Amino acid sequence: MSTIDLRKKIVELTLVKKQLTGVTARVGIVLDITGSMRNLYSRGVVQEVVERILAVASKFDDNGSLDVWIYDTEFSRLPPATERELGSYVFTHILNNANIHKFGRNNEPPVMEDVIRKYTQEEKDTTPVFIIFINDGGVVRQTKQVIIKASVLPIFWQFVGIGDSDFEVLKQIDSMTGRLVDNANFIHVDRIEDVSDEHLYDQLLNEFPQWLQAAKSKRIIYIS
Repeated sequence: MSTIDLRKKIVELTLVKKQLTGVTARVGIVLDITGSMRNLYSRGVVQEVVERILAVASKFDDNGSLDVWIYDTEFSRLPPATERELGSYVFTHILNNANIHKFGRNNEPPVMEDVIRKYTQEEKDTTPVFIIFINDGGVVRQTKQVIIKASVLPIFWQFVGIGDSDFEVLKQIDSMTGRLVDNANFIHVDRIEDVSDEHLYDQLLNEFPQWLQAAKSKRIIYIS
């Protein structure tokens, strides 16, 4: 079996474990492209992350594609990632794209607002949205206000901290007040390239089921 097919099988097993079989969700990934991420792009780590998350998207969404954003001080909404570009997506659409702002400083709220715009205005729907947000530290404090404001929307934010930053802002997510439902989670993996697919998928999907139930009870989403 190909690597992507093996990963799909692991995702399937994880969905059974988390009681998520039969759940449909739109899946997106937001990639930090600040200066401190340069090495992870050049070593192919970010490409590998995109491929690993594509396997999740393929099991949640019939279109088999993964929505992609990147950001530093600016942001770009990129073409969806599909299996046709395995091994080349990051080079083609990010590193070899002169129109993309790269390796600047952090500014999370604008890209988060664009995620919200896509799923609640341009493609308005009550289908759950699962956003995986890759970051290596330096998140601005205003990010918390966007999360609070978005708690009434059908979007769950799964933040993944990579590297050895202290992740001060992201560590405060679980204790934030003023939300209709708990709509975000944070996990930290020092070297994501060393984490097995089984462990990564288990961690990524750990709080999504609880959010689905909470969002359903508040009529934010409609699922059977």
